[in-house]
Amino acid sequence: MTASFDDFLKLDIRTGTVLTVDDFPEARKPAWKLTIDFGDEIGVKKSSAQITAHYTKQDLIGKQVLAVVNFPPRQIGPFMSEVLTLGLPDADGEVVLLSPDQPVPNGGRMH
Repeated sequence: MTASFDDFLKLDIRTGTVLTVDDFPEARKPAWKLTIDFGDEIGVKKSSAQITAHYTKQDLIGKQVLAVVNFPPRQIGPFMSEVLTLGLPDADGEVVLLSPDQPVPNGGRMH
């Protein structure tokens, strides 16, 4: 299946800064609950992320991440995830976050 450029434009991928990280003991696989600031236009959103193999809570506070902000919210156990935080699998299948290599304004749209 191929995707068109118009299909790509339907995705709203933005940068945000992680404000808080909470435990998520109810998750089936180890995960953190993230609160992420996407700037004035998008605001603060929550996300569940299975990233505990590579990131501690302290690693994540203040880290900029990329997320899809226009998917519908998704119920994950007792938690409502509002955005999809993006990452790639390492050689062992553990998630490594996608993030800018230098600071950018929160809410910046990927293009």
